[in-house]
Amino acid sequence: MAFTKDPGKPKRVVIALGGNALGDTPEEQIERVRHAAPVLLDVIKDNNEIIITHGNGPQVGMIQKAFTLANKADAKVPFMELPECGAMSQGYIGYHLQQAIGAEMHKTGMRWHVASVVTQIEVDADDKSFDNPTKPIGEFMTKEEAEAKAAADPLFHYVEDSGRGYRRVVASPKPRKIVENESILNLLDNEFIVIACGGGGVPVIRDTDNYGCYKGVPAVIDKDMAGELLAEDCDADVLVLLTAVDHVAINFGKKNQQDLADITVSEAEDYADEGQFGKGSMEPKVRAAIKFCKSRANRVAIIGSLEKAPEAVRGESGTRIHY
Repeated sequence: MAFTKDPGKPKRVVIALGGNALGDTPEEQIERVRHAAPVLLDVIKDNNEIIITHGNGPQVGMIQKAFTLANKADAKVPFMELPECGAMSQGYIGYHLQQAIGAEMHKTGMRWHVASVVTQIEVDADDKSFDNPTKPIGEFMTKEEAEAKAAADPLFHYVEDSGRGYRRVVASPKPRKIVENESILNLLDNEFIVIACGGGGVPVIRDTDNYGCYKGVPAVIDKDMAGELLAEDCDADVLVLLTAVDHVAINFGKKNQQDLADITVSEAEDYADEGQFGKGSMEPKVRAAIKFCKSRANRVAIIGSLEKAPEAVRGESGTRIHY
């Protein structure tokens, strides 16, 4: 089901890149964003304007581990909390994306600009996930190390992680509001390719002790749901969630596996409720796609691969979800 294109009005497309797709080292990331840049710009050439968001799992873990190890070796190096590490990852990933996209624009003579916005996302301080943190972060440690850390700071929680050791767990609250939304819209209106909400954004709450200003909280917002909120707030027509496969599938890995090319919101909800999609992998993307399609008439969500992103937006690849 391809779009009927209005040649006079560009479609607004939010494109979400997975953090794992960007590699585990700065060198891998530079190489991968160089490969991604022409693919992303091809979407613009098809009469679209794009907003880019991205994951940051490997990158934020690397940053936090580096500070943790440095702090152990030298107490003068401070321990760096998760909000600051998340903000650093947004800057570092955005910097590489800006360079790669800028270089590709120079090659092709495109007259757009590109900018990253270190994005805060407000969450509810009373979100129930804060009472039951489940998102593992940071380094693995022994049971004794975890118990000692928990005793030193009761606000830190640790759990055993799949037989590999103990890790800290934090909350995963729902995103409520993009703090920098007006800045993002302003850039879009001035022909900028905007990179925003990286890694789900930095979770913040209102600080009642500081005139209601924002303060960061150690938590992880689901990056797909943050991308969905970004797409809603930017009044996007299309949300594209890029992953390692060309299509969403049911009966994945079985003899009767079936790739899905075009499904309705109702069909997507039924499949998700059946448990057809991996809880920690594909299901969050499908749930975000469903929420986006429900938010306004005629919105379409697409789940597909980075390599075929332009084809996915044209309706020639990927799994399309719609009413």
